[in-house]
Amino acid sequence: MTEDNKQLLLEKNIDNISVANIGTLQDIIDDVCHGASEKLKGQFVKVTFGKLWEQYMSDRRTIIETRVHEALPADAPNGKQNTDYNEVFPFSVEDVERFDIIGTEGIGLSYEVASDGKSFAIKGTPKQGNEAFDVTIRCWYDGCDEDNPICHKMKLWINADPRTLWKNIEVDWDNMPEPQYKKDDTDTDYVKVEALSDGTPQMDIVAASKRGRSHAQEGKPRDDHFKLYHDDATNWYVIAVADGAGSAKYSREGSRIACETAVDHCKQLLSDSGDFENALHEYTKGDYTNVEMLKKKVGAFVYNILGNAALKSQKAIYAEAKAQSIPVKLYATTFLLAIAKRFDFGWFVATYWVGDGAICLYNKEAHTAKLMGVPDEGEYAGQTRFLTMPEIFKDGKSIYDRLRFCIEPDFTALFLMTDGVSDPMFETDANLNNPDKWDALWDRLLHDEEHPVHLVDDNEQAKDELLDWLDFWSPGNHDDRTIAILYKGEPAESDKETVADAPEGNGNISQEDTQGLSEQGNNEIQDDTVSSLNNSKKTLTTATETEDNTVEEDEAEADEDIISEHKSMDEDKTSDLAREIEVKGE
Repeated sequence: MTEDNKQLLLEKNIDNISVANIGTLQDIIDDVCHGASEKLKGQFVKVTFGKLWEQYMSDRRTIIETRVHEALPADAPNGKQNTDYNEVFPFSVEDVERFDIIGTEGIGLSYEVASDGKSFAIKGTPKQGNEAFDVTIRCWYDGCDEDNPICHKMKLWINADPRTLWKNIEVDWDNMPEPQYKKDDTDTDYVKVEALSDGTPQMDIVAASKRGRSHAQEGKPRDDHFKLYHDDATNWYVIAVADGAGSAKYSREGSRIACETAVDHCKQLLSDSGDFENALHEYTKGDYTNVEMLKKKVGAFVYNILGNAALKSQKAIYAEAKAQSIPVKLYATTFLLAIAKRFDFGWFVATYWVGDGAICLYNKEAHTAKLMGVPDEGEYAGQTRFLTMPEIFKDGKSIYDRLRFCIEPDFTALFLMTDGVSDPMFETDANLNNPDKWDALWDRLLHDEEHPVHLVDDNEQAKDELLDWLDFWSPGNHDDRTIAILYKGEPAESDKETVADAPEGNGNISQEDTQGLSEQGNNEIQDDTVSSLNNSKKTLTTATETEDNTVEEDEAEADEDIISEHKSMDEDKTSDLAREIEVKGE
């Protein structure tokens, strides 16, 4: 037998070597090492078996290492900065006696091994983002050098929290073009209405407005505006919200002028609201034989208060544009206006709406949401209409189409909001009519995980809470955000009144009947008004103003593409029309 054959035989039979056949092994050694000294034989055995052991351990490590790499992924599921991470990894590999994980500490994560040792979880909230981290699983097996475990590296990518990528650049007012129309990045207000003498809480108003991330990213001003008012003497509420067009350089001033002018107009007329309230009482107590006439009488007051408030707001914007020699289109703004008061027959609410956003009467208990108007849609997707457009007041129908009024026994909240809030909350205009969506909004306001708003009676802190709430994250929705809420605080038994159903033939009006006032009643008023306008060939203006028509005429010359079709408005004739409608209702 050659020496090579002897070595081959030795290696081939090495797995069969045991204490039981050691004699056979000794014979092989003696045969291989024939004639050698015992010392030399010993050296041979040591070297040969040492090499075999090294090879065995190397092969064994390779096998275990392969199993480890096959059992674990090269890339862990991505995480997100400031968002909980919890991923479970199955891990049961033959011969691996124990393991640990390093590399998670610096991310804000930790690991946890299952009780059966066959899996582990990586969990926690990553504090860093936009970076890849190496997570190493170290494994030990029988015979493994303590300082040289098998290591498997997983790449864990933590995506950045999108909110951290947005910049908040201050407006450089010093270098803004004139007129500056300086406006703060945020605004809040709370109107606290004292409880009645019997302790019954009254509704309060809270509002907040916040510059959108898209404007903050570019160092641009907030374009939204709002105005709140409550008349302590008459108990009328007035709320105005406006969203200046982002593409219009001075829309922030347009929105301010619209809100301030409209509320001032309503404030003036509602301070002496006796005739108006008498008309409302007549309407709710009238029988069905004259309800339509009384409906028109109420509509005349609504027109005079809200319709003329909107018209005066437009005229005020036009006047400012003329004074500054700036095209009026650069002041473009949407406009939402509401008045409300509680009577013994229920709540009277009237609104005027131009543009997008939303006005809604929400009743949580009844699971209803009455949308007080229709969002305007422009010629193309994403467009809307603005108060500054001449066609908004081209005739009587144009005004009445935007007016709504109703009587409700009670409600949870009256909402006015710009599209910076309505778009992310409702996604589509159709969803604005879904009570479930309003339930979700109400719940999110009260129970938001980060910034809940405590809409309870007399909580002036709610204005700051609402401002914080407006910082909610919604991908793709980064416009200015403004919301105003007339809301009921802690309920009292006296707040649970209902309007009684009317027996046939008496003068009372049921809840169902009052729900149709906004739509059916106003449409009939429109028809009557438009007919009167067409017959007389007269256009409309406010019933209270006496200034001439030079603003509109001059504007047409300064900005022909916007107001060339804007017709002159005859104030005296409008007053006559309003009185005519009143007379018909008497």
